[in-house]
Parts: sequence; structure tokens; C-alpha cells
Amino acid sequence: MPKVLIIDDERAIRSTLKEILEFEDYAVDEAEDGEKALELISKTKYDAVLCDIKMPGMDGIEVLEKAMKISPDSPFIMISAHGTIDTAVEATKKGAYDFLQKPPDLNRLLVTVRNALDKSSLVTETKILKKKISKTYEMVGSSVALSRVKGAIEKVAPTDARVLITGPNGSGKELVARAIHENSNRNNGPLIEVNCAAIPSELIESELFGHEKGSFTSAVKQRIGKFEQANGGTLFLDEVGDMSLSAQAKVLRALQEHKITRVGGDKDIKVDVRVVAATNKNLMEEIEAKTFREDLYHRLGVILIHVPPLNDRREDIPDLVQKFLNDIASDYGNKPKSITPAAIKFLQELDWRGNVRELRNVVERLVIMSGQEITLEDAQAYARPITT
Repeated sequence: MPKVLIIDDERAIRSTLKEILEFEDYAVDEAEDGEKALELISKTKYDAVLCDIKMPGMDGIEVLEKAMKISPDSPFIMISAHGTIDTAVEATKKGAYDFLQKPPDLNRLLVTVRNALDKSSLVTETKILKKKISKTYEMVGSSVALSRVKGAIEKVAPTDARVLITGPNGSGKELVARAIHENSNRNNGPLIEVNCAAIPSELIESELFGHEKGSFTSAVKQRIGKFEQANGGTLFLDEVGDMSLSAQAKVLRALQEHKITRVGGDKDIKVDVRVVAATNKNLMEEIEAKTFREDLYHRLGVILIHVPPLNDRREDIPDLVQKFLNDIASDYGNKPKSITPAAIKFLQELDWRGNVRELRNVVERLVIMSGQEITLEDAQAYARPITT
């Protein structure tokens, strides 16, 4: 049952609102002043709050400001008999969900409360989904090699420093980029990913910087590029070593001047973006081969983080296998399968050329092909591609 708090110094108004809301199957609490209201808010999570603005002592705007620090997700509906546009604007700026005038129209009141409850529900669902996503991209393991990576993330994430992540394919470079973003001051902004290896060289500039309508044959409308999409957040340039030289020059300018120009445009657009890049290539060799700009390398590589291959952190394999067993069971809607210590030991001794990505695929194969317990015999039979 949704919980609603009514804050008003007039008993008659509180009683009337309570009667209306309880008839609609809401659980309702009352507070006659700001101090009592804040005490209740600190103890109870309310799905919506109806708050009078004009009250003796602490007024409604002050209650709103203090309540937002205690319970920022509770939607506040401000009510006043002396409401003006300025008052409504001020309340909205302070975090109020909506503003109603006294005496409130019954239908408008119920619709507003219902919408506020929907918003509260969406906020809760979003937080749950973020936690699920966070668990999906969790960096699992306690090896010395991985601990170094986690330590570097902890130090660099709160800053705005650019980071270059190196490591072989499948080792988890994307996880490092996500961890940097999630632990940064930009985590409320977007994380926009660009796979530079997957985009043809003639399209990479349009992908990164956008284009104006008519700038080339297929440009039938204006397009916003990834730099603009990532404004206020983080831009992850995956496989940056595969970017064309002309695109590299524009990225360098964007990093130096914090502004970009769309393809076919002449207007400078300011962008506030933190760039995190990753590559499986040796960029120093690419610089020698004149396929990667040295000045861009130094711009991107303020902080260098190397993600070790799985063969260099085999002690993490038991934890990774258990995570994958749980994740796969959740995906399939089944109970997680168990695995014997002998099977784990066998997996630890294999050569993991495909790194963590390959291990995940092998665990899924074992889950499909084995019984409720994955044995050494199962691992020996299915850990490598099945041949006839």
C-alpha cells in the first residue's frame, strides 16, 4: 500500500485530505509542522508528500529543502492558498514534483498523487536496474594483478583525467571503463561507447562528431555525434588504435579545445566530456608505423591502466566461474549448477587465449552440456570446442 505524508498546520485540511486518500487505499500519515514532518521522513520512506507552503515556524519551502537531503526520491507536491508563478517556480527549482493551489480540485489532486507515485516507482525500478547492470559488469577476482587495476581505478575515477586502458581482447577493458565512469563525479551523466574498429573509416568522423543535413550524399538529416551525446558524462573510445588518422586529428582538437565541429558544419560546439580510451594494440609500435599520432597518444594516456590476461591471474578463475554460473542460471531462470574442485583445477590449468570472454563461453557450454553438477569429466569433454 503506497504511503503518503500530509504536512499542514490546519487540522481540518489534514483530515479532509487524509479521508480522501485513505478512500483511495493510501496509507496516510500527518504532520502539523515542519519539525514533525522531517522526523517522520527520516524514519519512513514515503511514496509521495503533500506539503503546505505557508506554515508557522518552518515554512514548506524550507521543509522541502531539508527533506530532499534526507529522502531525495520522495516526490513533494506543494500546496498553497497564496500560490504565485514565482512560488511554483521556486518550489520546482528546490526539487518539488508539482504545485497545487488551495483548495485543490479533487480530480487534479488524485491525478497528481498518482503521477507522483508512478515517478517514485520508476525511480526505484531504475535504481534496481542500475544495481543489476552494475553486478553484470562487476570486476571479479582478488589476485594481485587485478588488485592493482582496482587500485588504479579507485585513484583515477574521482578525477577528470583521461585514461588509456590496454590489454588483450576479452580481458575486461570495457569493465575498467565502466568502473571508472560509475565511480566518477560524472556517474549521473551518460557513458557513451564507440567501437572504433567496427565503424568504417569514412564514417567514423560522422559517428564521433555528427553531421549536418546535406553534408554528404546519405546525410538526409542532421545527426548528433557521440561527443555531443556524451556531454556531461564519459566517452569510451574502444579499440582507439583502429581510428583513422583524419579522425585522430579531430579528436585531438576536441581534447585540446573542448569543442567539436559537425561534418559539413562551421559552428564550434562546446563539449564537456571525459574521454576513456582502450586498445589491444601496442600504440608505440603504431606510432613508429605512422598509423597513430604520438600527440594524441600523450593526450589520451594521462593515466595508463593495463588489464592483465587471464593466464596471468589464474587464481581468479574460481570466483569468475561461480559468477558466471550464477549469471547464466539467472538468465535461464534456473537454479545455479555446482562445479567440483577437480573441474575448477582443470580449468585453471588451461591456456586462456580468449581471456575472461572465453572462460564465460566455456562455463555456459558446461552448464548446457552437463548435469546439475559439473564434474572433471565434463570439463575435460566440453571445455574445448567439440570435434568429431
